[in-house]
Amino acid sequence: MLVGAAAWGSTGTAAHFAPPGATASSIGAARIAVGGLGLLIVAVSTSANRRATVRLLTRAGVPSAGGGGGQPPGPAGGRMAGLQAGSWRTVLVLAAAAVAGYQVCFFTAVRATGVAIGTVVAIGSAPGWAGLLTLLTGGPRPGGRWALATVAAVAGCVVLVTGGRASGVSPAGVALALAAGLCYAVYAVAAGRMITAGSAESAVMGLIFGGAAVLLAPVLAVSDTSWLLSFRGLAIVGYLGVVTTVVAYLLYGRGLRTVPVPTATTLGLAEPAVAALLGLIVLHEKLSGAAIAGLALIGLALASMAARPAASRGEGVGQPAPPG
Repeated sequence: MLVGAAAWGSTGTAAHFAPPGATASSIGAARIAVGGLGLLIVAVSTSANRRATVRLLTRAGVPSAGGGGGQPPGPAGGRMAGLQAGSWRTVLVLAAAAVAGYQVCFFTAVRATGVAIGTVVAIGSAPGWAGLLTLLTGGPRPGGRWALATVAAVAGCVVLVTGGRASGVSPAGVALALAAGLCYAVYAVAAGRMITAGSAESAVMGLIFGGAAVLLAPVLAVSDTSWLLSFRGLAIVGYLGVVTTVVAYLLYGRGLRTVPVPTATTLGLAEPAVAALLGLIVLHEKLSGAAIAGLALIGLALASMAARPAASRGEGVGQPAPPG
């Protein structure tokens, strides 16, 4: 899980080195075309994976006697197991649309306002979005710690927008990063609930990202893809598709079966930490005091969400977050 989260943190920096002419939308679409195809191949690579994929599409998504990974459904899984097949497919389509939306919003945000700020705002806002979505969809009620963390994250974004313009902080870029955080939360909640319900992570990830690849195909078709014909273009897309998508999501999805949610959230902090460090060290991004203060507030919000006491672990049921 730590390796997967660290790989996500390198996404924005890798995209920065794409050849001239590569737009944010075409980079995101190309990444998901490669990564979605790879995850879909994994989802049908073995007979067990194929059965899990067909079960997810045609039934309630979980075996009647326990989960697809040998575990019984948890509290969130029990709710999801009661859905009809059509409802499961609706959840999959919604999650795929969120993955597609994340690519466009995230890559545009990091181009507009920088890798460090764009990534930290996207990831920093996601726990707040996820808690709200979980509450609205009948999940466990978030506690006071979630509310405080959400307030801190919002305050950090406000400081970034109002006080960080001197260092090139783009309000539009921050808004796009917030939209990316919402998309991230949608597919994180959906994928987390399906996995904790007992569905195989390979089937869940393969269907969600394969669907996202289909949704983004028109974007790739109407974009100028000549940059993909260069060695650097192929290397960037290969890295984004294989390392930061296929490998990272399979590692993180596998970890969700055995790692408690608070621990998973803590390990997920590697993504914004790696992104911020790469932005400052590799890309030499400059931040004003106000921008640093805003990032610090968002960092405190993330740390607060990760440091839930054991007694409140129920707050996170159903929302382990495969980010990125």
